[in-house]
Amino acid sequence: MKTRSASLRVKLPLFVFVIEVVMVTLYAAFVTYDEQADARFQTNKTNPMDNAVYKDYPFFTDIQVMIFLGFGSLLAFFRLYGFGGMVFNFLTATFAIQWAILVQGYFQFSHDGKIHLGVINLINAEFACAVVLISFGAVLGKTSPLQLLVMALLEVPVFAVTEWAVLKYLKINDAGGSILIHLFACYFGLGVTFVLYRPCLNEGHAKENTSYQSDILALMGTLFLWVFWPSFNSALTLKGDDQHRAILHTFIGLSASTLTAFALSAMLNKNGKLTMADIQNVTLAGGVTVGASVDMMITPAAAYALGMMGCTACMLGYKYLSPFLARRFRIQDQCGIHNLHGLTGLISCAAGICAILMANEEVYGPSFYEIFAHRVPVEGDPKLQELQMLIPGLQPGLGRTAQEQALFQVAAVVSTIGVSAFGGILTGFLLKMPYLSPPSDDLCFDDQLFFEVPPDYDSPLRLKNIVTMNDSTD
Repeated sequence: MKTRSASLRVKLPLFVFVIEVVMVTLYAAFVTYDEQADARFQTNKTNPMDNAVYKDYPFFTDIQVMIFLGFGSLLAFFRLYGFGGMVFNFLTATFAIQWAILVQGYFQFSHDGKIHLGVINLINAEFACAVVLISFGAVLGKTSPLQLLVMALLEVPVFAVTEWAVLKYLKINDAGGSILIHLFACYFGLGVTFVLYRPCLNEGHAKENTSYQSDILALMGTLFLWVFWPSFNSALTLKGDDQHRAILHTFIGLSASTLTAFALSAMLNKNGKLTMADIQNVTLAGGVTVGASVDMMITPAAAYALGMMGCTACMLGYKYLSPFLARRFRIQDQCGIHNLHGLTGLISCAAGICAILMANEEVYGPSFYEIFAHRVPVEGDPKLQELQMLIPGLQPGLGRTAQEQALFQVAAVVSTIGVSAFGGILTGFLLKMPYLSPPSDDLCFDDQLFFEVPPDYDSPLRLKNIVTMNDSTD
């Protein structure tokens, strides 16, 4: 059978330039500044320090570090795929953010026919980008840059519509994005990799391994993610005590999952040694597990327990579930996103539902109705007037009970998983088009297919082969 060329000389520039022309046109037609960035809204009475940039920009920069340095370095763990992991992350992230500004802007920041752009749009767009990069982890090393760009092109709108529908109609609590970011990204990525199944890879691949240097680089990515994860979880929470709790809970959850990961890594290794893959991935589980309840009054002890639980589930998933899914269900999850984002996301959702059911005014005080805005009494309820005396500016809510809110949380989990998996499967079929230059099985996890590589890029592998050949000769 004739094999198509994997050269990007025509295909990548053509795709990128067409996309850029479309982007410029859409930005020119529909994007303008929001009030915080528009000079026409500033007067001699305007205090520059009240500008939203001073509240939002620190979170934006922290998330930037996570997206470009954290994810990029973490995805560079393969011995011969360091360029691909970091560079394709850079390419995909940049495009996904540009595209998300438009798509999310249409649903969330659009009025008077324009998308009003501020730093808060960029933060939301980076969350959409994180969704794409998590999904990318499922197909790492098995896709071309064209396939990744098309995946981002399709995934961002599906995510934006899901996010809009869940927040507008189901009206859930999900401050850390356990449902809308981690679960969506996980099951979308699994849907894609299910369709792109490669039977030959189930037996392992000669290039599907790491090196001393690549493991150190990936660990640096882990550290970037670990350090800045509190900003990720707290960026969109209510300012004040809610955001304060989100930072505390995230740090405690991460700390607990880190200690647990070291213990489990040694315990589950038959030689009693630490495994770098465990340290690179499982230590982060606590950041996901506290997400759905991160701004609630769950107590520091609960955050610690969630970190331990998430870490344990993630570790066992890497050890036993990932190989099982590959053998039995054609799901080759290259980076184990189902363990780090799927299993921990489900635990987080369960914890969030429990926190909602146990929440009451005695624990939260009047701010109970700020955190759980959908439980505020409806217009005309006498209790609403009492609350408005305590909390000036409080708007009428939906009057939901704790049980009703919990059911809406469950509905959001089920619908998000269903939509994301279906969207991932459809995207996978489109990515199978030969025009998108998918790598052949033997050239997976290898930079030389798409990059000009230095002569010594595979020197550790060649040295190992030479040593093996000499040993066999002797």
